[in-house]
This record gives sequence, structure tokens and C-alpha cells, in this order.
Amino acid sequence: MIERGFVAGATGLTGGAVVRHLLARGAEAIAHVRPDARDLATHRAAFEALGATVDTTPWEQAAMTETLRRLAPSAVFALLGTTRKRAKQEGARDATAAYEAIDYGLTALLRRAAEASGVRPRFVYVSMVGLDPSRDSKNPYTQVRVRIERELAAGALPYTIVRPSVISGDRDEARAGESLAAGVLDGALGLVGALGARRLRDRYRSITGDALGAACVRLAFDAEAEDRVFEPDALRA
Repeated sequence: MIERGFVAGATGLTGGAVVRHLLARGAEAIAHVRPDARDLATHRAAFEALGATVDTTPWEQAAMTETLRRLAPSAVFALLGTTRKRAKQEGARDATAAYEAIDYGLTALLRRAAEASGVRPRFVYVSMVGLDPSRDSKNPYTQVRVRIERELAAGALPYTIVRPSVISGDRDEARAGESLAAGVLDGALGLVGALGARRLRDRYRSITGDALGAACVRLAFDAEAEDRVFEPDALRA
């Protein structure tokens, strides 16, 4: 059976890594890029040069369902998200609205489309460290992920959820705060680990986008990873 991955959010740090690791594995990689993306031609050229296929299906339920039915991926990678800065640049009234429209809305649409396609791919979702889906949250960023995890657990698709800590690496969009957080976090955890709390260090230290992408691909095709959740310490195996 051919391994084929459909990567939503392919132009992001982790998404690009997932595309590369799919190809390195010998799997087919389908990189989804928004049809109205400003740099569509650039992204298309870059992905096709790697050997990936570029898909530009619009974010509409029926269209996405038909695309997944036609392409029949064995894994769908949901790597969609935004930031406060990007939300402001794109005219969202606030970050909460952007999280609802993108982090939740597009991910939920993709999940429903995958379910309706009849193909039954593994749905690989990047959530966040330490999330407890049994508890509601007043934080809009966290609550979005609680809702998606609950829907995956209640849905018909096989799934794998990964919960990384801070994701580090070079991005097209600079995130100085994220880079600083990763440095501070890892420094503090290094000290904690030196004092003996190695499990705590390994659980919460940052992970590079490349390492996270490699973990997503590895787990997507691991039968034992189906319907399971993986915290940071398990993503570096």
C-alpha cells in the first residue's frame, strides 16, 4: 500500500518539515497551499522541486471532501494555526476570532471532510503540551485545542495527537517572542535537569520544527500510535 500524506499547513515550519520527511521516507507528499496565498507560485515551485504535489483546494467543505476522496491519503496532517501578530496583519478583529476561524474552524472542516471522504485516513493533529481535554479553559488558544481533541476522540477517524512544547526553528515569519521563550525555557529546564529532574526537563523542553515534523510522520504510519496522544518526551524517540 502506498503511503500518502496530505499536509494542511504545509507552508509553516512544521508543515514544511512534514513534507520533507514524507518524501525522505519514500511516501507521497501532497502540500496544501491556500489558493489565494500571496506566495503561491513560490511555494509551488519549492514543493515541486522537492518532489511533492501541490494542492490548492479552497477551504470549502464539499470541495475538500472531494479532494480527499480523490487523493485517498493514508494520513492527513492538520498543522493549521495563527498568531496574534498575523491575525492583526490580516485584519482579524482580535486573536480570539482568528483562533476560532483558523485554529479551530479550518481544522474542524478538514476533520469533517476527511471523515466524509470515506477514505478513513489517520488524522494527525498538533496540539499543545499538557492539555487536558476533560477540562474547559478560558484561554481561547487552549480552548480551541480542547475542542478539537474532544471531536477527534468522539469521531470516526483514526487519529494521532502530538502535544509539543515550544516549537523552535527558522520561520519565514519571524517570531522573536517564541524564540526567546524557547531559549529561556530550555535554559531553566537544563538547570532543573542538572539537579535531577530529568523527566521534567525532557517533558517540557522545546522541540525544533524539523524534529516535530519527523515525529509526526513516524507516528502517522505506526499502527501502535493510532488513537493515542504523545507528549514532548515521546516525540524525540
